[in-house]
Amino acid sequence: MHVNELETPSVLIDLDIMTRNIEAMQERCDGLGLAFRPHIKTHKIPDIARMQLAAGAVGIACQKVSEAEIFAADGFEDIQIPYNIIGEKKTARLMDLAIYNRMSVSADSQTTVDGLSAAAKMAGVPLRVLVELESEQHRAGAPVERAVALAEKIAADENLHFAGLLIYPSDASIRPALQETISHIDALGIGVEVVSGGGTGAALHAHEVPELTELRVGTYVFNDMTTVWRGWNVPENCAMTVRTTVVSRPADERAILDSGSKTLSSDVYEGRYGYIVEYPDAKIYRLNEEHGYVDLTACERRPQVGEIVHVIPVHTCVVTNLHERLFGVRDGEIEVEWAVAARGKVW
Repeated sequence: MHVNELETPSVLIDLDIMTRNIEAMQERCDGLGLAFRPHIKTHKIPDIARMQLAAGAVGIACQKVSEAEIFAADGFEDIQIPYNIIGEKKTARLMDLAIYNRMSVSADSQTTVDGLSAAAKMAGVPLRVLVELESEQHRAGAPVERAVALAEKIAADENLHFAGLLIYPSDASIRPALQETISHIDALGIGVEVVSGGGTGAALHAHEVPELTELRVGTYVFNDMTTVWRGWNVPENCAMTVRTTVVSRPADERAILDSGSKTLSSDVYEGRYGYIVEYPDAKIYRLNEEHGYVDLTACERRPQVGEIVHVIPVHTCVVTNLHERLFGVRDGEIEVEWAVAARGKVW
């Protein structure tokens, strides 16, 4: 089937670019002596995760228990969930996975640790837990003193195994806090088995944090315009594009695409909702659910109604989650159609 036979909007994945991205990140991690654990939240597709494992990845990372359930059912056995799992129902499902798979999770509070311990005791299976260290992003994570205390608690808990530390993003700014944390934990006689770092941008600076033992990265597999506009990559390495149609030209300087927030997501980068490959000077400046507003003021050449264009999205991970299927394309031919198996898995 040729790509021109697809309806719009459709999400295309250039197979050659994706393969190149997988190989390049694995080579980087191999060169640094880091175990690589790709984060599947970007693609949510077991077949792509298998390509990443075949390239040399040690396991995968998922963001929610429900994502992990999909991948475990498809044969993936080494799964990390770098997230606080809260609530008896979720921790029970987590332990159902841990009975048959090598599961690890993160925690940044005693409440989280207590819940994991109770679930592990109930299941009769020890659970691997990493302590998440707070970074300058100030998302989740514990400051140094609390992180050390949590490591001590986990190590002393007969239902848990202290597996190490987890950080996001793992750029050089966190290294002083990381070194302090490791030093205090070592002084307690507790081993730090894993230091798990993450982040597409942080991957470029992993050599500046030699304490890392593994890296978690997701976006790299497709890349997106956020990675480009932040200087981490180039458009030629963006495997995902949205094939879309110009459905209106209500004014000479404006076009409307059939790709709105239900297709491209509402994620925005400095007022831009994507990059049109054929019209690099155009600006997607507004989205409704089914309409993409394009400012053509800076374009010498302008698209016509009915014209097909391709948009590199701002954030590839959320675009994947909006669509039921992705189309793998090579030389204009659709070689594979993937159902997005872990779409909408937020529990």
